[in-house]
Amino acid sequence: MAESGAFFERHEASGSVMLAARGNWQVESAAALDRELADLAKSRPGQIRIDLGGIDSLDTVGAFLLLRTARSIDASLENVPDGFATLLEHVEKAVEARPHHPRRRHRHFHVGEWLDHLGEQVFRILANATELLAFFGRILVTAGRLVVHPSHARPVALLSQLQRNGWAALPIVGMLAFLIGVVIAYQGADQLAQFGAQIFTVNLLAVSVLRELGCLITAIIVAGRSGSAFTAEIGAMRVNEEVDAMQVLGLDPVEVLVMPRLIGLLISLPLLTFFADFVGIAGGGLMCWLALDITPPVFLDQLHGALNPLTFWLGVIKAPFFAFVIAMVGCHGGLEVERSAESVGHHTTASVVRSIFLILVLDAGFSILFAKLHV
Repeated sequence: MAESGAFFERHEASGSVMLAARGNWQVESAAALDRELADLAKSRPGQIRIDLGGIDSLDTVGAFLLLRTARSIDASLENVPDGFATLLEHVEKAVEARPHHPRRRHRHFHVGEWLDHLGEQVFRILANATELLAFFGRILVTAGRLVVHPSHARPVALLSQLQRNGWAALPIVGMLAFLIGVVIAYQGADQLAQFGAQIFTVNLLAVSVLRELGCLITAIIVAGRSGSAFTAEIGAMRVNEEVDAMQVLGLDPVEVLVMPRLIGLLISLPLLTFFADFVGIAGGGLMCWLALDITPPVFLDQLHGALNPLTFWLGVIKAPFFAFVIAMVGCHGGLEVERSAESVGHHTTASVVRSIFLILVLDAGFSILFAKLHV
C-alpha cells in the first residue's frame, strides 16, 4: 500500500502478529486503509500488536481507523509517538461519548417493552405536571407580594407586553376570526338550505363564534405567537446567564420576567377575544349578505333574537383562564431551558403543545360546567 501514502507491514511469529504502521495515516489514504483493516479484522489471525513508531503523520481519520481496528480485533497499540498520543486520546474519548443506537430490523412487538415505555411516559408527564404546579404556587406567592408591595411592579415592562401581545396581535387575530366567520356562515348555510332554514345561519354563527370559537381560536393563536415568544425570550436569557445574573443581584426572575408577561396577557386576551368576536360576526354577516341575500338590517334583527345576555360573556369569561395558562406554561418553559440553543427550541415547541392541550382541556371543562348550570 505504499502508493496510497500509508501502509502497514505484517510480521508473524509464534502465534502472534505484529502490524507495523508506516507512512501518512491521513484522510487521503482512508479508503484503501479501511478495506485492508476490515479484511484483517475478519481474518482474526490471533494475538495482534500494532506498532505506531513508523507513522510519519496522523489525523483524526487515521486515528479513528487505528482505534476501531484495535477494538474490533482486541489488539494493543504500542510504541505510540508522543506527538500522536494526545490525538489518539481525544479521538478515543469522542468515540466512547458518542451514543450508539443499533439499527433494529424486523423488531418484534414485546408487551413488556411497550409497558415499560408507557410507564416512562406517564412518570414524565406526572413530573412535568408537578413542576408546573410548583411554578403555579410561585406565581401566586409573587402576586401576593406585589399586592402587598405595589411599588415592586414594573409598569414600563407591562406596557411593553400589552403592545407586543395585544396591539401587535390584532392583524393576525382579526384575519383568522374573519375567515372563521365566513367559513361557518358558508358551511352552515349549505347544510340548513336542505331544510329551507337559511335564516338560522345567523343563529349558528352567533352562538358558535361568541360562545366558543372566538375565544378558543384567539387563545390558540396567542399560544403559538406569544407563548412561544415567552419561552424563547426567557430561554435565551438562560443561555446567556442573564437569569443567573438577576439572582446574584437579588432580583426574583418570576417578579421581573414572569409577572409583566402574565398580567399583560391577562389584560390583552379578553380584549383580543372581544375583537375576534366582532370581526367573526362581521365576516359571517358579509357572507350571509353575499350568498343568502340576508341584508344587514335583517341580519342584525335575527342576531338580536338569537342571543341572550350571557352568550357573549360565556365566551369572554374563559379568556383570562386561557391567558393564565399560556403565560404560565410559556414562562415556565423558558426558565427550564438548559444552556444550549437546542434546549431553547425543544422547550419552545413543548410549551406551545402543552398550552394548546391545556386550553382545550379547560374549554371542555367550561362546556361541561355551563351545561350543568344550564347556561
